[in-house]
Amino acid sequence: MGIREEVYFEGGPHIGDLITNILIGLTVVGLPLTVGAIVRALWLRYRISDRRVSVTGGWRGRDRTDVIYSEIVKIVKVPRGIGAWGDMVITLRDGSRLEIRAIPKFREIYDYIEERVIAKNPNYVGAKK
Repeated sequence: MGIREEVYFEGGPHIGDLITNILIGLTVVGLPLTVGAIVRALWLRYRISDRRVSVTGGWRGRDRTDVIYSEIVKIVKVPRGIGAWGDMVITLRDGSRLEIRAIPKFREIYDYIEERVIAKNPNYVGAKK
């Protein structure tokens, strides 16, 4: 039997992202944003555990990316929707990036991820402020 993984957060993008982009979509210029928000709401899922960050997305949710904490060297968070949700960009040791868009409770999730990264990776660039 393998080591049990404790899940901290599992879910999709914040509903406010979808609502905001549907309202913006009432203008012709905002239609691409609305389509993107609908696709995210339908097929994008996040799973943050004590061992990894997993993002499932793509067309019909067929793509999955798993990142272990020891590979993370930098995390940047950006509030959206008056701070109700936010985006994160996770930079890995090899220079690639993983975007997490419209995630609810992004401040708490950022803190949770950062704690694990600090414990697993001495090369982590971030610093508690």
